[in-house]
Formats: sequence, structure tokens, C-alpha cells
Amino acid sequence: MKFPSSSTIFPLLSFLLLSSFQTVTLADSYQNFLQCLYFHSENNATSNISQVIYTQNNSSFSSILEFSIRNFRKHGIQIRIRSGGHDYEALSYVSDVPFVILDLINLSEISIGGENKTAWVQSGATIGQLYYRIAEKSKTLAFPAGVCPTVGVGGHFSGGGYGFLLRKFGLAADHVVDALLIDVKGQLLDRKSMGEDLFWAIRGGGGASFGVILAWKINLVTVPSTLTVFTVHRTLEQNATKIVDKWQYVADKLPEDLYIRLYLTRSNSSSGRTTIRATFECLFLGGVDFLVPLMQQSLPELGLEKADCIEMSWIDSILYFAGFQGESMDVLLSRTPTSFGTFKAKSDYVKEPIPETAFEEVYERFYEQEAESAVMIFIPYGGIMNEISESETPFPHRAGNIYKIQHLVYWQGGGDEAAERHINWIRRLYSYMAPFVSKNPRAAYMNYRDLDIGTNNNKGYTRFTQGSVWGFKYFKNNFNRLVHVKTMVDPGNFFRNEQSIPPLYSRKKKGD
Repeated sequence: MKFPSSSTIFPLLSFLLLSSFQTVTLADSYQNFLQCLYFHSENNATSNISQVIYTQNNSSFSSILEFSIRNFRKHGIQIRIRSGGHDYEALSYVSDVPFVILDLINLSEISIGGENKTAWVQSGATIGQLYYRIAEKSKTLAFPAGVCPTVGVGGHFSGGGYGFLLRKFGLAADHVVDALLIDVKGQLLDRKSMGEDLFWAIRGGGGASFGVILAWKINLVTVPSTLTVFTVHRTLEQNATKIVDKWQYVADKLPEDLYIRLYLTRSNSSSGRTTIRATFECLFLGGVDFLVPLMQQSLPELGLEKADCIEMSWIDSILYFAGFQGESMDVLLSRTPTSFGTFKAKSDYVKEPIPETAFEEVYERFYEQEAESAVMIFIPYGGIMNEISESETPFPHRAGNIYKIQHLVYWQGGGDEAAERHINWIRRLYSYMAPFVSKNPRAAYMNYRDLDIGTNNNKGYTRFTQGSVWGFKYFKNNFNRLVHVKTMVDPGNFFRNEQSIPPLYSRKKKGD
């Protein structure tokens, strides 16, 4: 993949110009914005630029803005960069100040290398599209990224990115070997020209704090031709509490080829009464005849049988866990989210097994009205995650964690009152979990954005201390280095949002 010139970049980007200004001001701002783009583009691109800029007067404005949004939030109407739209706090497409969305949706080319097992992936591509292109080339090449195929690679890679290959191969960001980035000066940089500090920062520190990342070069990984999956449900009446307790002690110590994640949800038992259901989902890089004895030895409480297991290829396992079992892999090319609704999420890291009595209290909370569509997802660590240094990338959550928790609550409709009730529910659950999870800091995963843990001043003044609370939760001691990089490459804090990396100190400029 060659460096793109401005004439090839501009037609591929979609600009959404939003403002709460009056009409006259908006018109002036729009014309100034166009003139700026015309000036910086080559002559043969000028006619194309206006075709990819949408204002609120354009009939396609709403459909383009809302196409990939997962969480609709009410805000007023800075540059925001969007690759896929799976933004937990809507920071890539919502702001309380006038802003522009730089939508990378048309930057979606993927080039799979040959024998060197590499690929160039543009930031607007989805991980589903990446999986599809890999499978076109090989049945034994794969990439360790997420489960949901409509996630954009730009945000996913720059925040870390993980999936069912986590324990074997680590994060998506661990396999990035080059990138193309436009910095605040408008320079197009690759790894060599941006330098190792900036290249380090964008692999887990959030790309939108440092520039516009156009594309990523990644190393692919090799997997067996035959993998095994299973999904097993157990309710409280089927001894789920004991199985969950045992899972805590073994999930991070199993061979790295074996990944078993756990869901806790509310459900109905066979008798029709409300109960708690534990769901165990597994990907094993090998055959069923090896997996079943291993499970019977390591987690006999689950009662796994050969009939529970299915052997399949890697790409079929992607479809299986995404809810498309048996369908053509063409479904991975769709950018349309498979589910809609509003949700609030939080995350935790766990270093010691949680007592059974604590889980029993969690179950009681799941019987409350607001928890009808709540879920706790437990992601096992160990394996290669124990072998990679905390400072290798900005993502610091490595050795010492036995698993991660994603807390989620969903709801449909009900307006502000329903939102308040459900958000309060998950905040109470999060507060209850405090004694049982990581401390000093209570760590969190950046790709599960949570504005409850702090924000920057988004209106121009930024001090390092304002980002310290959430910064150390997401990045631990790596936050200090991220601030240093930010100060070096974007001292005026041009690329910013409510949880962007702040420079050491940035004063609001005249006219900003």
C-alpha cells in the first residue's frame, strides 16, 4: 500500500459539519472550511471534495451521521474522528461544542500480503471485513481482534483490541508494525518518520489524541485448520455458583490455546421462574478429542461432553461467536450493526478470585427491574498476556490479572427517566464490586470508555492533572509517557475530546 496523496485522501473521507451557530455564521464557517480544503488539495480533487461534505441542510446529513451510531445521546452541537461508530460514550460523533466529524468510512481498503503474513488495513475498515479478506487468502491465517464484526479497526487497534485469541496471541495492537498518520501540521507520517515514541502511543493509547491514523500494517498469525468451540449454559439450579467459582481459579492457568469466557445474565429456568444463568463460551486451537479430556481434568464441574463441542475453521468460529453460525461469510462485509438500543458499560480487572458470597449479592442485584437486560462478561487472562511487559505498549493490563470484567446494562426507550434508572443501577453494581477488583488504581479498559471516571475540560484549557484520574485507570504509569508524547506532537491540544490525552499544559489560543 503506497502513501496516499491529498488527491486520493480527500475523496475517501466524509466530513459532517455540525454547529449550534446561527444560519449566517454556519454559512460563513462552511465556506471558510471548504476554502481551506480546496487550498490544501490538488486541483483534480477539488470537485470531489464538495461531494463528501455534509451540512445540516443536506438531505443525507442525518442518515450519514446516524448510520453506525450505537448509543444515541442528547447533547448540544472540535474535530471528531470516527472509524466504526462503536464508541461507548459517543466521543467520536457527539460533542457539547461545535464540531466536525472526520468519518473514515470510505478509507476501508485491505491488502493482504503473501508469504510474509502481513496486511495493510485502512482505518475505516471493519474487523469483519478484515477477517473476510484474510479468509479469502488462507484458511490458517488469522488475526487476534474482537468478536463484533462491525467494529472499525481505527478505534479498535488504537485502544488495544482483543478477542478469543487473546491468551494465545495477545492484543490487536501487539501485532501492529507500521501505520500512516496525519499529524497536527498536516504531515503524512509512517513509523520511521513519526518516531518510536508516537508509534508506541497509538498502539493502545488512543489514536485520536495524536492525529488522524489512515492505515495500519499488521502481522497476521497462524492457527490450526481445525478449531473447537462450545457454548454451555448453567443456571443456579444447575450448580452455576460452584462452576463460576472454580472457573476463577483455572481460566487464566489453562493452556494458552484454550480460551473460556463467562457471561452472567438473568434468565428463566425450565420451571419458568427467574434465575441467574452462567454461559461458558470456548475457543480451542485444536480438536475435540484433545479438548474434552482437558476440560474434564481442569473444570470437571462444568460437565462438558463431546456432544457440546463443534469442530470448525477459524473463520467459521468468527461467524459462530458473532451469532452467524451456518451463514455465508459474506455477512462479515456488512457494516450495519446487528442490534440497537442504549447501554451503559464499565470495566474492571480482577487479581484475586471473588468470594462466592460476593457473587450471591451480585445475583440479587440482577433480580432488580433494571437488570432485565444486564450482563457481566468475564474475560480470562494468563497465557501470553503474562509475558508481555506493561510498558511494551500503552495498554498496561498484563501479568497479575486473572480476568477482566465488562459490566453492561441495556434498555429500550423510556426517555431520560429510564436512562437515569439503568445508569444508576450499573453505578451501584460498580460501587459494590470495588473491594473485589484492582486497586490503586482501580483499572479500566480504554475501549470501554466510561466518562464517570473523569473528563478533561473540552473548551480549550487543559491541564495534565485533569486527566490524571481516568488516565491512570486506563494506562497506569504509561499515562505519564502518553502525556509526554502528546506534549511533543500536539502541544496546542488540537486533537482533543473529553478523555483525550492532555499535554502538560495547553492555553486556549485567541480565536479557538
